[in-house]
Amino acid sequence: MSTPITEEDRQATPRTSGDASVTLWVALLAGLSAVVGGLAAVFWAAVVTVPTWRIQSDGSALMTERGVTEIAASDVWFVITGALVGVGLGLVTWKWFRPLGWPTALLAVGSGLLAGIVCWQVGQVLGPGPEAERLANALPGAVVPAALQLRSLSALAVWGFAAVTPVLLVSSLGPDEEDVTPRRRRREAVAEDAEPELVAGTVDERGVLTEPPVQSPPSP
Repeated sequence: MSTPITEEDRQATPRTSGDASVTLWVALLAGLSAVVGGLAAVFWAAVVTVPTWRIQSDGSALMTERGVTEIAASDVWFVITGALVGVGLGLVTWKWFRPLGWPTALLAVGSGLLAGIVCWQVGQVLGPGPEAERLANALPGAVVPAALQLRSLSALAVWGFAAVTPVLLVSSLGPDEEDVTPRRRRREAVAEDAEPELVAGTVDERGVLTEPPVQSPPSP
């Protein structure tokens, strides 16, 4: 992954000047990912309709077909949330760490996965909680909400993939540093060679530069 690094980028990204600075900004990215993951968990818990179990007379639990569909819908909402959050984290990672080069993609994947794990764990806390104990203590005829949890762990991969996608697209579609640097150097060289043309003359009382009169050569 090769990207142009201008002087403005170097001045705007002091975090790449030393190992300590890079570590500090990586920690900041991790904190941001955790916070965003927690907010995404609140959204996930709000939009998901938790299915319910109905306790039968023999103590067994029964769930309707609609409830089974709602279980699958919770994973779908998790994937949709991860796609949106991952793209945002990928853009932030690219903005902060693009002078690092290819490690930026790894940081983007890590930020997306961290946000997904936080969303998963916090979402379980915001939901009804573990259902095993509640089902065991429920009486026949009771309706027990199921737990809000992620059934398909592969949905976490969407968070990382969505985060690295903008980094890969911007880096691949942007101009290469090898192509931009020679043109920039040529423009600077032309600008240095171009000297202003000095005009001889005098300045009158109004501050206007007047050229001296052209004298004709003496006649032989």
